[in-house]
Amino acid sequence: MGTRAGIVVTGTEVLTGRVADRNGPWLAERLRLLGVDLGHVVVVGDRPEDLQAALVFLAGTGVDLIITSGGLGPTADDLTAEVVAAFQGRPTALDPELEGRIGEIAERLTARRGWRADPAATAAGVRKQAHVPVGATVLEPVGTAPGLVVPPAEGRSGPTVVVLPGPPGELQGMWPAAVAAAATQAAVAGRTELRQETVRLWGTLEAQLAATMREHEAELADLEITTCLRDGELEIVTRFAPEAQTAYDRFGAVLADVYGSTLFSTGPTLDELVARGFADRELTVATAESCTGGLLAARLTERPGSSAWVLGGITAYANSAKELLLDVPGEVLERHGAVSSEVAAALADGARARFGADIGVGITGVAGPGGGTPEKPVGTVHVCVSGPDGREARHLRLPGDRATVRERSVTMAMHLLRAVLVGGPPA
Repeated sequence: MGTRAGIVVTGTEVLTGRVADRNGPWLAERLRLLGVDLGHVVVVGDRPEDLQAALVFLAGTGVDLIITSGGLGPTADDLTAEVVAAFQGRPTALDPELEGRIGEIAERLTARRGWRADPAATAAGVRKQAHVPVGATVLEPVGTAPGLVVPPAEGRSGPTVVVLPGPPGELQGMWPAAVAAAATQAAVAGRTELRQETVRLWGTLEAQLAATMREHEAELADLEITTCLRDGELEIVTRFAPEAQTAYDRFGAVLADVYGSTLFSTGPTLDELVARGFADRELTVATAESCTGGLLAARLTERPGSSAWVLGGITAYANSAKELLLDVPGEVLERHGAVSSEVAAALADGARARFGADIGVGITGVAGPGGGTPEKPVGTVHVCVSGPDGREARHLRLPGDRATVRERSVTMAMHLLRAVLVGGPPA
């Protein structure tokens, strides 16, 4: 690749896992779209020596651009601007006009939220954020923290550093200005198009794919292929330069030929396919969940516009709730037990009838860690989709802890919906 970049995500809360990193993956995709190849994402805590070491490491790999996220707030542990300034050999200085703009933002935010603020402490925090490296491009705040584009000082070589805030909304809002900055454009001047294609298989093992790739190894030399197996779905992501398009076309043809029975997507995610299926066919859905506790309804409604096809859902743990809210016959519960294919079907039919939906989904099972029996051990789950053309049902025995069982149950339900709505490999 012509231009390469590295990312430093700062924050002890991210390093320790208390907060998931959303900025690294988002920036990685934006860099790819920009034609910039990403070499590393480094996560460090709020320690200036660790941030300095990360910058030195990335610069040593020969990257043209480094992006940092976090550490731009008013508190004592927000030291990214100072560390980057020192790394680039630039002193910092107060920007009085920037101080005024940040102060106005802080005043509006305090008034809107009804906070009681110590004026002296607020002023000190604002002043701290208005100290910027001399010669840097200031990116106007989206929240209260300005961003920076900091090239090396005159006479020094190395990557330009783009300094962005930690809150994802602020970082994403600032990204267009960061890319448009003259110093950023100069740093990525050698970028080239970087294409990416995704193929998704349902029910194919990585070992099977590896054997196929070994058979065609010589043809794949110009392709960067990565695979990831999650909950039965094998995702194959291939990146390549434009001149390798013919090689990718051959690889795509091999996948379609060998794995046509499990290939369900050449791009869209499972959730996108399901949403598209409901929208294109103008169908509606309702859910009835026991062991998954509403996770399926949450997944279906995560996408904007889902109110057009999701009518509602019921979480019914107790047998009495299954009977009263979803009309599951008491005799079915008594004869087959709450965790059974019969109850899953009754839940799906009940949800469909109660909400007047075209399709109903029922899930019942033993998520664990307790509650299992020799006949129905932990991980036993029944999923049913009921629609105008009949029912699709699955009996699952899922490994893993409680969270894993619940998540995989929802994934199976989504694949059943996908198969019913848009076809493709059976779930």
